[in-house]
Amino acid sequence: MSATSAARSRGAVRSIRPKPPGSPGSRNSPPPTISNASGRNCAPCVRTRLSPRRLPMVDSPLHDARILLVDDVPANLGALGEFLVAAGAKIFIAQSGAAALARLGGVQPDLILLDVNMPGLGGLDVCRRLKAEPATADVPVLFITALGDMADKVAGFVAGGVDYITKPFQAEEVLARVSAHLRIRQLQRELAAHAAELQRQNDVLELEMQRRIATERAMQRALDRAVVVASPTGAIRFCSDRAARLLARHFPDRPPDRMPDALLKGQSVPGLRAAHSLRPDSDAVLWLLEEAPPTATPAMLEPLGLTPREAEILFWIAHGKSNAEIGTILELAPNTVKKHVYNLLPKLGLETRLAAALRAMEILGVNGI
Repeated sequence: MSATSAARSRGAVRSIRPKPPGSPGSRNSPPPTISNASGRNCAPCVRTRLSPRRLPMVDSPLHDARILLVDDVPANLGALGEFLVAAGAKIFIAQSGAAALARLGGVQPDLILLDVNMPGLGGLDVCRRLKAEPATADVPVLFITALGDMADKVAGFVAGGVDYITKPFQAEEVLARVSAHLRIRQLQRELAAHAAELQRQNDVLELEMQRRIATERAMQRALDRAVVVASPTGAIRFCSDRAARLLARHFPDRPPDRMPDALLKGQSVPGLRAAHSLRPDSDAVLWLLEEAPPTATPAMLEPLGLTPREAEILFWIAHGKSNAEIGTILELAPNTVKKHVYNLLPKLGLETRLAAALRAMEILGVNGI
């Protein structure tokens, strides 16, 4: 067997070339016929031909379309390939179902013309396998079947085919059906690309929305805090409501559009904590203000009617110190401390050391003994 014959038996790709006038398959020769298994001639495989004046159009769906022809009858392949090539398509040929599946490993066709009845792996089985593979599931399959064979047509649609062409072939009908499904395939691809672009844009919008939500939440948190943005010289550019209240409370005489001089000079302010930082990407200074609880002192307990010494002793009782420890801290004898404790309890209207400690803790803000 020659190399050319071997390639054809394996379903290799073949180029369809014009044939000399008068030769079989040429435009001046009679239509080829198909022989059945008994050797009798069937109806001609081509009933009509393309006009010689009909040239492939660049904007036609057939122009440069990759079409895989699968048929075990060479005459059918030759007839279909002849007018598809004339219409501008690129043709790939396989002469069996197995060869077609093997050919798809290296060729991604835009459309497949597939004979229903072939020896070995039939067209219906080939179509089912194609539809089961993601790479070929969307490739339109047009079945080749005999005229009036309704069972094959229905079975082809069930297997996943989108249309059929009947033998004997009519060129104009074949081109019309193939062009229609190529156009549908093209529209499906454009729709898929458009959907992918819309999804990409939606993803971008979703990220932007999430970014804006995060920014708004950060701004809301900033508004809930005492935040001031000012120039290095103290001119206020932004001031949250909470910060404005703190500044008004601690610096009632300051100009409303300027930071207090005490904070600019780094001075401590009773009852107020202030931290600031210069933003590296601008000349703005970010200030964060916070209410500072007053420092607990024994003097805070004197309004209970205690002497300064009794207030000192109660102060350390609230901090969990024993009489001996208080004596060491205040340089008093333990018995003296005990005497002061005995005297301060009636002033508080209390009977126990623990009750006195709890009362002092409420005033001092001490969180535990």
